[in-house]
Amino acid sequence: MNYPTTIMNLIECFKKLPGIGEKTAERLALSTLNLDDEIINLFSQSILDAKLKIKRCVLCNNFTENEKCDICLSKNRDTQIICIVQEPKNIIMMEKSNVYNGQYHVIDKLISPLEGVNPSDINISTLESRIKENNIKEIMIVLKQSIEGETTTLYITKMLEKTGVKITKIAQGVPHGADMDYIDYLTLEKAIEDRKEVS
Repeated sequence: MNYPTTIMNLIECFKKLPGIGEKTAERLALSTLNLDDEIINLFSQSILDAKLKIKRCVLCNNFTENEKCDICLSKNRDTQIICIVQEPKNIIMMEKSNVYNGQYHVIDKLISPLEGVNPSDINISTLESRIKENNIKEIMIVLKQSIEGETTTLYITKMLEKTGVKITKIAQGVPHGADMDYIDYLTLEKAIEDRKEVS
């Protein structure tokens, strides 16, 4: 015997989220039946709002509800350094570390021919114009320490050679292959402080 169609549909929806398997999806779906109406309304409205209101910052490609994100609009940031990260969630981690106060640039993907991700697929085209227009002195690359991350770092370095800007990457205190999501703040802080110029 299966659950009613409504519950089965809810289970299938939860299964579409990363890291959620059959059992967890079932548990989450059944748990929603016990939530207050107020929480259910907030939950459903929040999902709709996230889908309808969240867009990408026209400058750095971070998540925002406006044309530009709060970081790009801030008058208290160092405007002469840009940190390149893969995803908007990496910005949140960097901000929580409290060791960086510059700008950001989100590239979205890492170059990986095996997965069909080519240099033209990463968001780098607007970076050159940002460097020229804002007198950027340093580009700090904070990408996953993997083959894909290193390939992307080398490509970005080559692309920006003619700009004359200093290009650095975080030190090797970050384990090779480590996902940025699982690095503790102390390790990240040390890696940023000990960053070195890309040769």
